[in-house]
Amino acid sequence: MPNSLTIGLIADTHMPGSMAELWPEALAFLASSDVILHAGDLHTLDIVDVLSEIAPTYVARGNGDVGIIDPRLQDQWQLDFMGFNIGMLHHCPSPERKSEAVIRKHLAKHFSAPPDVVIFGHTHLESVTCFEGLTLINPGSPTLPRNQSLQRGTLARLAITTEACRVTLYQIGADQVEPHPVITPIDIPSTSLGISV
Repeated sequence: MPNSLTIGLIADTHMPGSMAELWPEALAFLASSDVILHAGDLHTLDIVDVLSEIAPTYVARGNGDVGIIDPRLQDQWQLDFMGFNIGMLHHCPSPERKSEAVIRKHLAKHFSAPPDVVIFGHTHLESVTCFEGLTLINPGSPTLPRNQSLQRGTLARLAITTEACRVTLYQIGADQVEPHPVITPIDIPSTSLGISV
């Protein structure tokens, strides 16, 4: 069993409508991933094929992915990585607009057991929100951040060990991918998942 795992997080690529190929800086960043989770709105399987050459890739089907049939796509995923129960779906009520109760009710309809961490997309707004026992992560969009025109956007990473899961958001720059300038990394201890911050 490995004692650490790196999970690359990406969402809302909207390709090839947004651009033909993902930013090379983004691909270089994802190259260190053991697993890649894509929270949907692909539009075609091209990006999934590219990401699958890097690492096993799981995709939550987005509203722009209707009709795409592939075993790597499901409406939602519930996966266990080193004891962390991670759920992923494309749409989740926005923590900025909806209450914790509304969010938990929505998640209960999609997951058989409450996840420790939920990855979602749809809004193109990068965020990390922590409730008691639940951490919500939206990696944003690498191509259309904040629903604006084509520009370098954001990605995220989970660095999991037997002791904790570190969530870090990143900004794609012209030469490299750097930690997000505003949203600081958050550590989720394995003994107290979903700590409030």
